[in-house]
Amino acid sequence: MTFSIVARSSDGLAHGVAVASKFLAAGAVVPAAQAGVGALATQSYANLAYRPQGLTLLGTQVAAAEVVAGLTAADPGRDQRQLGVVGKFGEGATYTGSECHEWAGGLAGDGYAVQGNILTGPEVVDAMRDAFLASEHGTPGDSAMALARRLVRALSAGDAAGGDRRGRQSAAVYVVAPGAGYGGTSDVAVDLRVDDHPDPCGELSRLLDLHALLFEKADPDSLLDLSGELADEVRTLLADRGHTDADLDAALADWAGIENLEERMVPGKIDPMVLAHLREKS
Repeated sequence: MTFSIVARSSDGLAHGVAVASKFLAAGAVVPAAQAGVGALATQSYANLAYRPQGLTLLGTQVAAAEVVAGLTAADPGRDQRQLGVVGKFGEGATYTGSECHEWAGGLAGDGYAVQGNILTGPEVVDAMRDAFLASEHGTPGDSAMALARRLVRALSAGDAAGGDRRGRQSAAVYVVAPGAGYGGTSDVAVDLRVDDHPDPCGELSRLLDLHALLFEKADPDSLLDLSGELADEVRTLLADRGHTDADLDAALADWAGIENLEERMVPGKIDPMVLAHLREKS
């Protein structure tokens, strides 16, 4: 019913899962991840007990392949299960029970595992692996956002290659890293779900772009000095919106909070994406 990828970021700091399925709200069932520990996906008559049990095992430094072996050995329904696991280090691991609906199978390598069932064929998991590996270098963003982009890109590649042979319904991406959540107050960097949509992978990509605009930290190398003519322009634009604090940083932060762009604020600077949004509102 599902195709998914579990993976670790290139720097090892982030872990995540992306999933798509002809199944309502697959994101509520399949993914699990814990910062500094690992990630897993349970699918094909999913066993939700795998999620806490698997993360507990990963947290004790049990290798991904051993986690898969332990979870499935203790499960009388294992022949209908599918599972992907990646830990803090080493190879990922994937498992497909002998009674999963065809086509079913998976691939695993250093830091990732891809699996799917009721697929159009093996080309789906092949495409997902290839897309994930091809984007290892040069994907923008910090480790968590870069991983989220790579996961969604892999998911879209699987969808384009045929995906679930019954059709499309839902998709999700879940990524964790220490302190990567909103305001640095949680480890959940990305948690996006498309529960029922005719093009769930496309919609998930759109939501990830929106998430990046609102919550991704500004690229330090792209920041512009709030001085001279640029400062005058920003002050005028903010005044037009009723933000007239004499302190330009304060006025900009006040407007940004209303626009949900507060994560991109840097004193004395302005993110070009924030500037573009401010100009668009004029």
